[in-house]
Amino acid sequence: MRIQKLTETPRFFLSDGGLETFMIFDKGYDLPCFSAAVLLESEEGRADLAAYFERFIGIAKASGRGFVMDAPTWRAGAAWAGPMGQTLQEIMETNARAVAFVTDLRDAHETADCPILINGLVGPAGDAYAPGEQIEAQDALLIHAPQVHALGKAGVDIISAMTLTHASEAIGIVRAAQEIDVPVVIAFTVETDGCLPSGQPLGEAIAEVDAATNNGPVYYMINCAHPDHFRNALETNAAWLLRIGGIRSNASRMSHAELDEAEELDDGDPVELGQLNAELLARLPNIRVIGGCCGTDHRHVGCIAGHHHARTAA
Repeated sequence: MRIQKLTETPRFFLSDGGLETFMIFDKGYDLPCFSAAVLLESEEGRADLAAYFERFIGIAKASGRGFVMDAPTWRAGAAWAGPMGQTLQEIMETNARAVAFVTDLRDAHETADCPILINGLVGPAGDAYAPGEQIEAQDALLIHAPQVHALGKAGVDIISAMTLTHASEAIGIVRAAQEIDVPVVIAFTVETDGCLPSGQPLGEAIAEVDAATNNGPVYYMINCAHPDHFRNALETNAAWLLRIGGIRSNASRMSHAELDEAEELDDGDPVELGQLNAELLARLPNIRVIGGCCGTDHRHVGCIAGHHHARTAA
């Protein structure tokens, strides 16, 4: 399986940054429901998507790393069909087109020294920045299974559920991936106190998902939060720390509520974010993927790659 390229290499892979915030604030796109999938509908959008990913692939090659390339499907789940003005069949077809698009990019740019994995991106059924009621695991399975199965059928190497706010939704997504035997990663977002928006501590959420799914996720990630928001939660020798395999952090120190109201992009300090990620690497021995999230771009990921490259070379 191609996933072994990621799990067995001694050098972590890179991912991209904040695709949606880049396309909105830097390229001027209107993304309904924050969905980058709409970019696939125009020649200009596809060209900008290709240029965006090619920049990160270039950074991966320059730093001697592999790259995890997301299909732009974070807001292409069944729960978003109605808000996006699509039928269930139409939004599932969107998932297939998204995977085909990034697969073509991989075929054009992958090399032996820069393996590229296709990641089927799954987002929460609700608003990750302002979550409402929690979804029970069985309901989450029913909600997410159509997209997870569509991504698997389209040929992704791995599925990652990003910016999840509570454990029960994560459990349903893992079970959906287990139904079709596709590797799955769970990425929780946290608030400024290091806990999930549900209020549950990160370690407890990881333990709950593992217990309910027989350690189903390949690994866990933390995403859509500044390192200052969660590094205190990592000051432990608990076993769950070894389950964290990825970090995709924000450059902004704003809370989710503040980011939700922001009219201008807070892109923070790329050099500082690189330094903070280097510190996290020293704390997290099983990191497989590092990249950025909201407000980050190629500058931030370049700094992250550069800092670790220098540390490894030393």
